Amino acid sequence: MLAIVTGQVGMDKKPYLEGVKRFAHEQGEPLEVLHVGDIMYREAPDVPPGRILDLPLSRLQTLRRAALKDVMVETPKHKNLLVNTHATFRWRHGLFSAFDFDQIQRLKPDVFIALVDNIEVVHERLHRDHVVDATLKDCMVWREEELLATELMSQAVPGSRFYIVSRGRHEETHRTMFRLIARPGMKKVYPSFPMSHVVDMPEVLAEIDAFRAALAEHFITFDPGDVDEKLLLDRALEAAREGQDIIEHEAHSFGGAKKGSAPIRVKVREVLDIAGDIDGQIYMRDFKLIDQSDMIVSLVPELPGMGGKDIPGLSSGVERELQHAFEHAKEVYVVWKPKKPPSPFITETSTKIFKTTEEALSYFEQAGMFGERNLFGQ
Repeated sequence: MLAIVTGQVGMDKKPYLEGVKRFAHEQGEPLEVLHVGDIMYREAPDVPPGRILDLPLSRLQTLRRAALKDVMVETPKHKNLLVNTHATFRWRHGLFSAFDFDQIQRLKPDVFIALVDNIEVVHERLHRDHVVDATLKDCMVWREEELLATELMSQAVPGSRFYIVSRGRHEETHRTMFRLIARPGMKKVYPSFPMSHVVDMPEVLAEIDAFRAALAEHFITFDPGDVDEKLLLDRALEAAREGQDIIEHEAHSFGGAKKGSAPIRVKVREVLDIAGDIDGQIYMRDFKLIDQSDMIVSLVPELPGMGGKDIPGLSSGVERELQHAFEHAKEVYVVWKPKKPPSPFITETSTKIFKTTEEALSYFEQAGMFGERNLFGQ
């Protein structure tokens, strides 16, 4: 399996993908990673580290094409290969492409994967490693450009697949990346669950976390909670009301801070400037994650309501996700925990409804959904 992995500058793809490689070797599966940037620097020993994007575009293109030729020579030697590169650059030259269609078509990758992460973390890494002046808005725009360009690359290679993968909490998403490459026949699942209005409910959060972990154990999961910028926006809005200019924020995937994350100083004004981008990209990204999945599995917990009456934890986001999955001919499964029965809008669009996560997993196992199917799930 040959995969092109892209992501904007500031993603730290190199150490992340080396982690995927280690995970694969722990499973006894051969997997190699080639970093196009490293190959380009070897081709240009006169260029200091971190300065290659400052080269004239003509030389940069020549180095990139030479690096891709080296990749083509290496590709037949490996059963599973990840090629770490970019789809676009937004630098002092402006916006420019980081690939050529003719080389990508000759390389014939099986899979194109666009890696994403919390935008405040990307922004922090970008300024840590480079002398550049970029706002959070710049990083949001760049992310959209990178996703679009990667998808266009995939469309230029007949039979290839395009996926968005979030870094999330790395140990879990290392497994996702590994399975996409080495276990492509596994069922791909979008876990759906309420997010924004349960952040202050620890028992519900624990139930959701257990649900997510159980699905990730048996399927390739594209978890919407692995990138959670809504909390950043909520904190910035609160800080603005209190007259603060700066907040210290720990990057989160849904349900808790990312492992090893340190507080990041973020300008409140910059966060407020991307409020619409955060909402728009959540809307776009989550639907794309559903589209690249075989099925959606939604947990609807029971939440405490007014007057001691429990209510279904069915957010507008979950309802919209279920409807989108149904309209796009996906299998739709719901774990319905409330005592109150679901409405026809749930029952008429669901493939099957379960009372517990354990009941759902038992059904999936008996239906032969665990493990691999044919290549690409066909």
